[in-house]
Amino acid sequence: MALKRRNKVEVTFSMSSMTDIVFLLLLFFMITSTMVAPNALKLLLPQSNNQTVAKAITTISITADLKFYVNEDGDQKRVAFSEIEPFVQRVIKQDEETYIALHADRTVPIEQVVNVMNIAKRNGVKMILATAPEE
Repeated sequence: MALKRRNKVEVTFSMSSMTDIVFLLLLFFMITSTMVAPNALKLLLPQSNNQTVAKAITTISITADLKFYVNEDGDQKRVAFSEIEPFVQRVIKQDEETYIALHADRTVPIEQVVNVMNIAKRNGVKMILATAPEE
């Protein structure tokens, strides 16, 4: 009796489990990205038709009632004006090619904006003045 064994090993790889994992990761990142609020302050920015292509790493915001906020680790933190320069110096230590975006409400006196820009200049930081697009 010549009996043959029919136990052959299949050399194929099933991609179905890999596609399930990729789909779940895609779904996870889509849901979590909608929860991120990059700038939670409501500011009426001045309008301009010029926009920059440089991506700011962090932001400094000045509200209409002259309160200063810095963006630390994705959170808006209220600071006094005297705390802005140490904040800028900490940011520079991490990366010298850092851009800082300045978000100032359109009713803020220009003197306050210039004071913050002078801090950036003293520390050698490139600063971008954020504006809203013209309508």
